[in-house]
Amino acid sequence: MSETTKINDVMTLERVGKVGLICIDNPPVNASGQAVRQGLVDAVAAANADAGIEVIAIYAAGRTFVAGADIKEFGKTPLEPSLPDTINAIEASEKPVISAPHGTALGGGLEICMGTHARVGVKGLRVGLPEVNLGLLPGASGTQRGPRLMGMKNTLDMALSGRQVSGEEALSMGLIDGLEAGEPRDVALAAAEDVLSGKLKTRRTSDLGVELDEAALDDAAKMVAKKMKHHPTAPNMIEAVRMSTGPMADGMAYERKSFMEGLKDPASQGMRHAFFAERAVSKIPEGKATPREIAKIGVIGGGTMGSGIATAALTSGFAVRLIEISQEGLDKGVGFITGNLGGAVKRGKMSEAKRDNAMARLEPSTDMESLSDVDLVIEAVFENMDVKKDIFGQLDKICKPGAILASNTSYLDINEIASATSRPEDVIGLHFFSPANLMRLLEVVVADKTAPEVVATGFALAKKMKKVGVRAGVCDGFIGNRILAYYGKTAGYLMEDGASPQQIDNALEDFGFAMGPYKVGDLAGLDIGWANRKRMSATRPNDERYVRIHDKICEEGMFGRKTGSGFYIYDDEGIRPNPRALEIIDAERAAKGILPKTFTDEEIVERYMTAMISEAARVVEEGIALRPIDVDAVFLFGYGFPRFRGGPLHYADTIGAKELVARIERYAEDDAYYWKVPAILRRMAEDGTTFADLNKEG
Repeated sequence: MSETTKINDVMTLERVGKVGLICIDNPPVNASGQAVRQGLVDAVAAANADAGIEVIAIYAAGRTFVAGADIKEFGKTPLEPSLPDTINAIEASEKPVISAPHGTALGGGLEICMGTHARVGVKGLRVGLPEVNLGLLPGASGTQRGPRLMGMKNTLDMALSGRQVSGEEALSMGLIDGLEAGEPRDVALAAAEDVLSGKLKTRRTSDLGVELDEAALDDAAKMVAKKMKHHPTAPNMIEAVRMSTGPMADGMAYERKSFMEGLKDPASQGMRHAFFAERAVSKIPEGKATPREIAKIGVIGGGTMGSGIATAALTSGFAVRLIEISQEGLDKGVGFITGNLGGAVKRGKMSEAKRDNAMARLEPSTDMESLSDVDLVIEAVFENMDVKKDIFGQLDKICKPGAILASNTSYLDINEIASATSRPEDVIGLHFFSPANLMRLLEVVVADKTAPEVVATGFALAKKMKKVGVRAGVCDGFIGNRILAYYGKTAGYLMEDGASPQQIDNALEDFGFAMGPYKVGDLAGLDIGWANRKRMSATRPNDERYVRIHDKICEEGMFGRKTGSGFYIYDDEGIRPNPRALEIIDAERAAKGILPKTFTDEEIVERYMTAMISEAARVVEEGIALRPIDVDAVFLFGYGFPRFRGGPLHYADTIGAKELVARIERYAEDDAYYWKVPAILRRMAEDGTTFADLNKEG
């Protein structure tokens, strides 16, 4: 016989014999919001007051244990009880409290478990301390109870990486005391009965000692200095773990102080904005439309991009028909895919069995007619409108009714491509980023006649492939490449006016980019941009300043890494500036009568970022991007924008519209054609609004 008491809307206490079962039921992920925190405090108190209960067990309903904080509370006044106080109340219980986490126990969810007197996980459990990804450190005793349970080294690894750890690994670390198969309630009840019988020992984590591990602390400090120098709370994380050897209260006070300071830090705010961006972009006008079923995908083109897309589709469980015009090209494409999947196995991202299963779903062919039964075709051939229209004309005749016809074009007009078919409602742009099997961004380009369910299918595909889908309107380059084409000119102007490619790269890498624009250009291949500039040359306005340096370098066959030289030389000695490229730069300056100026790194960053922001503002104003946060997502997940800066338009708000307008007007004194104040930015400067305000409206 059992008796259940409702504690509040998200918490119940069930008495089964001498066991009090506390159930957390706060769908969808049992986030540790105020109702959960208060419910836990009240449920533990009620169980302690019940003379018939001797052991208390906490478990959760639904698909997961507590998967973290309630993101709705971020940035708002903290509500009592705080999570640290909640966990302290659990640990202070006179009667033993155990937890039986299942699914995921992340952040505060894992810290709740750490505060119980024993932990028995349900098989399939994954645990983690992901606060580092939000620019924070664990804020509810993770840096103090973690070392007491699993040592400093394991705590630092989990807290600094944010990685999820399997139940088996957590057990081997000492983080949990057992791992059992079954339903969470059954595991919780069985574990509680083991406590009653003496089989499962309980203890307060705060009573445990910590062994000082100077080597782990030193290794963590070196890693942070090298790889996380912009992270706002990583050094505090290390110090908090160091303090775990002392009194628990002192360590928790330092941890909490660092956590609260982190909430206010601009870098932490940028990282949280990036976190929200990944979720915000899925809110689209077509969100209520029903996606079409996709099982078989056709990919046309076996080059680097096409094979990358095919790899992403195969690893996501789809059957793939890879099409190339020649057997040689097809063999090369299959080779790329085999290499991609082999690399995933080597990195531990995929088992050999899954790799073999994926390869079994690949059907290479040189026959376009074999696409007659696929649900989606993704064309990934080179950027030529005539070629693409010819392919779509063929697909129109070959593909079954309802099949989606997608182009992976980086720049070209999807409306024009759709005009080559009798079913423009089925045509969409799916712009993957290279390498497509690794890069997370997918621009879903919506043409004038694209059907809502086709758009919804594009987003469902992104989700299945674990990519960040961002809705984009039709224009040359869509969101990302259009903005890139604009601010890339500023880098060229800075170079022609006196800054070296190396200085520009260094300045932007110090700002937070993983690579500067000239290293990126060399990596992608300078010939790609060259081909696009030639495509656009006929429409280039006479008043526009044009830098020929990139073209001159390409004319000498220097395309970057693939040829061993571009703006830099790449050989056995490493990477270094290319003397020939510097000669071309000097010659171009002389030919135009430009006397080189000296720029500070700050001036380089200011001009570069102001150009990026101004074109991003126009993209929002024209509706090419739904909201400023969509632009931020594109640059965070597709262009290596520093996460701690939050994205170009989040960063713009830290500068302020008035200052940005003043900069553009100052720069316009030298080049009035290029530097123009976007109307949206001028309005924001006048009325004091921000891009964040536009995100709320969206």
